[in-house]
Amino acid sequence: MRHNILTTLRFLIVIAAATLGLPPVIHAASSQPYQSPAVTARLISAQDGVPDKGRTLSAALDLQLGDGWKTYWRSPGEVGIPPTLDWAGSENVADAEFLWPAPERFSAFGIENFGYHDEVVFPLRIELARPGEAARLQAKVSLLVCSDICVPQDFDLSLELPAGSGIDQPAADRIAGFLALVPAEGDGIGVEQALVHLDDKTRALTVLLRSAKPFKDPDVFPELGAGNALGKPDIRLGDGGHRLWATLPVLSTNDTTRHDAILTVTDGPDRSFTVTPDRASEAPAPPFNVAAVAPGIETLIWIALVAFLGGLILNVMPCVLPVLSIKLSTVMKHGEQDKRTVRIGFLAAAAGALAFMWGLALILFLLQQAGVVVGWGLQFQNPLFLAAMVLLLSVFSANMLGGFEFSLPSALQARLANSGRGRGHVTDFLTGMFAAVMATPCSAPFLGTAIAFALAGRGIDIFIVFTSLGIGLAVPYLLVAAVPGAISLLPKPGRWMVALRFLLGGLLMATVAWLLWVMVGVAGTAAAAAVGGLALALAVALSVPRLPSFARWPIVVAFAGLALVAVPQMTETEATEVAASSLDWAPFDRAEIARRVSRGEVVFVDVTADWCLTCKANKAMVIERDPVLTALRAEGTVPMQADWTRPDETISRYLERFGRYGIPFNAVYGPGAPDGIVLSEILSGEAVINALRSASGDRVTTSGLFDQDW
Repeated sequence: MRHNILTTLRFLIVIAAATLGLPPVIHAASSQPYQSPAVTARLISAQDGVPDKGRTLSAALDLQLGDGWKTYWRSPGEVGIPPTLDWAGSENVADAEFLWPAPERFSAFGIENFGYHDEVVFPLRIELARPGEAARLQAKVSLLVCSDICVPQDFDLSLELPAGSGIDQPAADRIAGFLALVPAEGDGIGVEQALVHLDDKTRALTVLLRSAKPFKDPDVFPELGAGNALGKPDIRLGDGGHRLWATLPVLSTNDTTRHDAILTVTDGPDRSFTVTPDRASEAPAPPFNVAAVAPGIETLIWIALVAFLGGLILNVMPCVLPVLSIKLSTVMKHGEQDKRTVRIGFLAAAAGALAFMWGLALILFLLQQAGVVVGWGLQFQNPLFLAAMVLLLSVFSANMLGGFEFSLPSALQARLANSGRGRGHVTDFLTGMFAAVMATPCSAPFLGTAIAFALAGRGIDIFIVFTSLGIGLAVPYLLVAAVPGAISLLPKPGRWMVALRFLLGGLLMATVAWLLWVMVGVAGTAAAAAVGGLALALAVALSVPRLPSFARWPIVVAFAGLALVAVPQMTETEATEVAASSLDWAPFDRAEIARRVSRGEVVFVDVTADWCLTCKANKAMVIERDPVLTALRAEGTVPMQADWTRPDETISRYLERFGRYGIPFNAVYGPGAPDGIVLSEILSGEAVINALRSASGDRVTTSGLFDQDW
């Protein structure tokens, strides 16, 4: 249908231009212009009169945009408003169809928008009510133009066309030029196959096109309906350019307005088309060889070193408090043992740390293959995981505080004593594993780079990175295993060991309290209270000395099972507000970042979670201390917080755009930094203040809100 309309319009313009014997042009077929610093607008017509024959006029909305100003396509992207025309008050106009030249893509703040800059002419197909009679085109125009700021423009344009025939050649040429940029539809576009697959689980749209004419430098603009926004496409070509594959992240959805995908494709200035693809039952495979784009050995060695350093630094991060008691208990346990036993014990602890990293790598790889968004520390978003950790660490605490002792069956103890080897190494292994588990809520310098490389790559990349992380995290164990004599530096056994045990037990209890506090944010107060009460009951059941074994273990199993069963039933659907703040945080909204900066404001984004200890350290040591606190409270500066305590696809996609799969994450946006200044995982007051100052651009001189990627 659209293809036929375009053909008809082009035919009308060409015939009008070529017609001989037309009367001379008495006046230009153009309205009085509307002018502002951002845009000059007018209505134009290829004909300067209404002919007797034919029911169609070729007209257009002609926009001349000021330097640095942009306006939007019919599907503007995540933010923006497309132009609209209201023809109320027009005379001799039965209908008017608005045609859209192919858009361009521009990006700011990680947000994709589609539209036009410099100039654009929107062709109009005007259907007349009475051919041969005078007509008046009365249009109430509403459009949004953006540069350093976004300014709505509302104005009226009026064009009088008398009865008669004639052509305005400059207007006809201008309309014809932009009419050629309107994407073709229907037969003749050369598309042999068009498939689309929308996966609500992975929040991704996959497109496959086969074309008789090879693609060279294509871009794709899918439309799903108002309120359904897509991110930047990953486009791959195959079969000599005849096959196009693209995948786009779904950034926001609106089920009430969603419709079947409409796909507009541009390929340079001379080719554009719109097609309605068929639905595919599953996502089509990309037409490229993964091995051809795999990183080289030098890159893998470098990223392994980066991951090792990240794991090593984790040993001294704020999350060391929960881990410290576990590591010190290992040292204390081996205080009087021979060097061989000490070495084997610490090697077992290192193996436990590595085993957890390998298990985590396998789980993340399988989730990645299933299309689930994955990241570092995301297990702390799972109420069942938190409940299990509360139960286990409660048992460890009771054991450390002397409530009970772990013991093997007497026959096995005697055998191990006689052999003199291997005693307690299972406990060492589990100690190293739990130390690694409790380190994952933290992020560190180098860690973000390594995790991003792994989770954006292949299975082998994930294995290499997580192995290197595990080795770095296990370095303290490996050092003691290499020099077991260092244990002899401990003081002789005495009352200090009892005091140390109580200290370490207290640290573990503090860790349990922290996990319960995290659980309040993830699952709600009721679930956290239930798990805490059952964990206490479990520890008491283990610690009652006169309780017979045949009764103790069924009670322990019952308490643990009840806690794990109760959590899914009691988890609240809405997150619970836990902590107050010295700052008035705005809720995270990617589109709101653009709107704020368009008004000249500076936006400080903080992606945090209750389970992220590094985030809490950043908040206590930098964000809520002067001079940063005063700077974030200043007029024109907006602190915006994204709470990732619970899973949130919007936050996950936002982080993924920056190649991040873990937190903390902080970025500063402003007129001087429309794409954002990303800060280090470990904040410093100086770095934050410098970023705020750079982003402000002195609040006068800016590079333009939407001047990116043109």
